Amino acid sequence: MEISGKIILVLPERGGVSQRSGAEWKVASYVLETLEQYPKKCCFEIFGSDRIAQFNVQVGQMVTVSLDIDAHEYNGRWYNQIRAWKVAPYDPNAVATPAADPAAAITQPVADAPFPPAQSEAAPAPAAPAAPAFDGESTDDLPF
Repeated sequence: MEISGKIILVLPERGGVSQRSGAEWKVASYVLETLEQYPKKCCFEIFGSDRIAQFNVQVGQMVTVSLDIDAHEYNGRWYNQIRAWKVAPYDPNAVATPAADPAAAITQPVADAPFPPAQSEAAPAPAAPAAPAFDGESTDDLPF
């Protein structure tokens, strides 16, 4: 999954020593704000000091991030994990794919779509038939 936007916050790095292997590890977290009409925020992590240094993400930078999303359970609760495996400078001229640009997927009709187009995209609805003129008397027996 790819998401593009502006880095608005760089959180402090966390680190430790693996209990299994004894190797040191580092994780850095970042908050990205999307470029949509109603911007959304996404917090993602980069795991490994080599990748943290390689991507060199800074506040204010416009980037496109490739993400892996996973969830795990701990003591009956579920937690999401969003990790970046690639960070590239944002390219506004890049061809938008439906996965990268959800708005494009909504506005561009798909020929093989399993559902009919929404009412706003279909032909205009036919006009309602004209109501018969009321002559003061009703032919039904309803009290209203």
